[in-house]
Amino acid sequence: MTEQMVAIRSINVGKPAQVKHSGKEIATGIYKTPVSGPLHLSALNFAGDGQADLVHHGGADKAVCVYPFERYAYWERELGITLSFGAFGENLTTEGMLEDDICIGDTFRLGEAVVQVSQPRQPCFKLGVKHGVPELPLKVQQTGYTGYYFRVVQEGRVGPGDSLVLLERHPAGVTLSFANRIMHVDKENADGLKRILEVDVLSASWRETLTARLQRAEA
Repeated sequence: MTEQMVAIRSINVGKPAQVKHSGKEIATGIYKTPVSGPLHLSALNFAGDGQADLVHHGGADKAVCVYPFERYAYWERELGITLSFGAFGENLTTEGMLEDDICIGDTFRLGEAVVQVSQPRQPCFKLGVKHGVPELPLKVQQTGYTGYYFRVVQEGRVGPGDSLVLLERHPAGVTLSFANRIMHVDKENADGLKRILEVDVLSASWRETLTARLQRAEA
């Protein structure tokens, strides 16, 4: 496992854009397009990338959004459309590792950079706006085909031909699939909540949400 390599099918970036939604203009950074050459990956994002809502998106814990290419076929059948790289607003479209195989805290080499899994992705309503399917964010949560976020441990240049190379599996062994189940399905499972909260490198936003939920469950 320590030598497993995950292919990068595409690196996708984009600056926030204004789009129409319910008769209003909203800003969103979900429209990402593939790049052909290497980019610098900083502690906050890829060069040329940006987020509109910095309260819920971006920041050190969500510097890189990742989505597995293997999930595209399911969504193409579900939505009846052909999807292009970056369809889920992801910065990296990967092939070779799914939510069942990845743990919060796992660390990877990515080109010259080093990155660490911080949390599963929680899609917001803007994913539904992009595809004209308002219920899509809920569907993504229900399937568990969410993708995930990286924080950047070491900055560096990353190119479309690079791979993700697993450097270290986090000892807690909390998979993204398990975390998604506790967050979205088995919400009052105190043991599950504790297990996720024991991951020392869990993102701040998930730690806040799950801590509050555990306090309610134990009240």
